[in-house]
Amino acid sequence: MKLVIFDCDGTLVDSQHMIAASMEAAYERCGLTWPGRSRTLSIVGLSLPQAFAVLAPDEEQDVRDGLADAYRQAFFELRQDPAHHEPMFDGAHEAIETLAGRDDVVLGIATGKSKRGVRAVLDREGFLDVFATVQTADDAPSKPHPAMVHQAMQETGAAAEDTVVVGDTSFDILMARAAGTAAIGVSWGYHPAQSLSDAGAHVVLDHFNELSAELAAIWGG
Repeated sequence: MKLVIFDCDGTLVDSQHMIAASMEAAYERCGLTWPGRSRTLSIVGLSLPQAFAVLAPDEEQDVRDGLADAYRQAFFELRQDPAHHEPMFDGAHEAIETLAGRDDVVLGIATGKSKRGVRAVLDREGFLDVFATVQTADDAPSKPHPAMVHQAMQETGAAAEDTVVVGDTSFDILMARAAGTAAIGVSWGYHPAQSLSDAGAHVVLDHFNELSAELAAIWGG
């Protein structure tokens, strides 16, 4: 079986407004100055402890832990507000349905989101039963450590040469390459296309309708 592992935020789901609003609220609740939207989006894909180690390197660990707790609470609260939404990117739904309909492909997710956050997205989109393996920040070290990919391959029985990671950040690409798999970048996410190529992406997509052809090229038909 062949395995396609998708990142979530910035790849399948446009969550930038939720992430930025939650991060701003977390800093405000902790009495700190938010580093801004651009800086926030640069760490999307990392687990929260790693993200705050990057965003707040001069703060004590207990302060960073407090920021992580405040972020989780703010994100949960915003998700209940209809004004805040995490829409899927154009073509994502169709790409998932096409791949899910193949007899030779299984699907997975590897994300810095929590299990609760991923489940909320998949439930909303009707994809709870589509992904054979879901790896989150609750289960493994932060990207770019390859553990999430290794665990996904182990759960599905897929070999590294039959596995492709699809993601929007250099963290995704570096994770894939460290695990010995192919990597496809997407240009609509939170890291520039050039940084994905520099990290080792085999190709960078401009739209999901390009995915099937690129998978065929990687897998040899």
